[in-house]
Amino acid sequence: MEAEKNIVVIGGGFAGTTVAQALEKRLPAPYRVVLVSDESFTTFNPMLAEVVGASVFPEQVIVPIRQIVRQSRFIMATVQDIDYEQRTIHGMTLAGPREIHFEHLIFAFGTRANLELVPGMNEHALPLKLIGDAMFIRNQVLRRLACIELESDPAVRRRLGHFVVVGGGFSGVEVAGELADYLHSVRHFYKLVRDEELAVTLLHDGNRLLPEMPEALGVMTAQRMVERGICVRLGARASRVSAEGVELRDGEFIEGATVICTIGTKPIPLIERLAARTGLPVERGRIATQGDMSVPGLPMLWAAGDCALVQNAATGQPSPPTAQYAVAQAHQLANNLVRCLARRDTRPFSFVARGTMATIGHMKGVASIYGLRLSGLPAWLLWRALYLSRIPTLGRKLRIFVEWSWSMFFPMGITHLRFTRSNEAEGINGGHVPTSSKPSERKPPTAPDATRRIGASV
Repeated sequence: MEAEKNIVVIGGGFAGTTVAQALEKRLPAPYRVVLVSDESFTTFNPMLAEVVGASVFPEQVIVPIRQIVRQSRFIMATVQDIDYEQRTIHGMTLAGPREIHFEHLIFAFGTRANLELVPGMNEHALPLKLIGDAMFIRNQVLRRLACIELESDPAVRRRLGHFVVVGGGFSGVEVAGELADYLHSVRHFYKLVRDEELAVTLLHDGNRLLPEMPEALGVMTAQRMVERGICVRLGARASRVSAEGVELRDGEFIEGATVICTIGTKPIPLIERLAARTGLPVERGRIATQGDMSVPGLPMLWAAGDCALVQNAATGQPSPPTAQYAVAQAHQLANNLVRCLARRDTRPFSFVARGTMATIGHMKGVASIYGLRLSGLPAWLLWRALYLSRIPTLGRKLRIFVEWSWSMFFPMGITHLRFTRSNEAEGINGGHVPTSSKPSERKPPTAPDATRRIGASV
């Protein structure tokens, strides 16, 4: 029996899981798909803002990879290095170091938050890239409300209640809208906090929100957000972030104790090392591919998704790093790899987007589908339906549908989840609590979830 040959996919996001699904039923023997990711689940990143606003539970925006790829081999591992000459991946698994040999290698991981983009952002801003980021931000919101109740200085109360979101793209608009609705929904549980002490400001350095969408929808989005009390600042570029707020390029200072960063990405260290050692072409932090998504000068290497800079033959422009394009690229890459194995000509990536959608708060959204523009509840329901269609198994779809329907008619949760283990609980109640652990003073982590591992990306 001929030894199996591995088609290895690195990355468990939309691109990675889709290309594995598309390949696993089409590969001729003795080829097989091996999917490598250091997370056991795929995160639906466009819904992280709804986790922040408690519109959905965290487990509703993640899907176990083993439920998605049924026939592929899944290895939960952090990729530490790649030896291109020996066709070997060096990874660290739960059982220790492991080498994985490959015939073809597909890069399908994402990017990580670039917290060095603005001075002070790394120390004082909260990124929104991972499920852990979303949960931390929600907890931070609840801590701020609790601190306001205990604070007597009016100026400090206003600063604690002011939430500043940097970035007017999809993530920024979605988290600002969710935050405004969440604050409005839970404020009455905090009897000593007044409505006028809570505010959300959205900073965007462009001349309109949602530049990826038709201009009319971007303008409409800004109007709807302003009507709901969100301060939208266009043409406002952040030049420095501190513990007290954000300084703009023109010198204006906006006070706010909580700054959320939704701008800036950078490549993972693995890409930088490979580029230095093998000549892997990297442009603007992404792997520059040929039209068919193969890597020029490095046979057997392919790339798709957020980590890849793929020219779209339909538009003549680079593909944007969105889920819709990642899925389309994954299907085309799978077709091209099968054609390559059959020694047939590959085809360039060409895709016309069906439309774009964004949520701008709980049960509120904007959408442009095949030229049809929607806003409000219809757009929001369409957005939810699209996500539900991607959930594997009928049972999981039904459970999430019931939970979502329930949440439409009942208040959002205000639970502050700490995940304290028993051996860590000593001193929490009645014991000594270090000063640095006070909620109002604790320095937020500078995204270990977003930066410590290749697998945010791998």
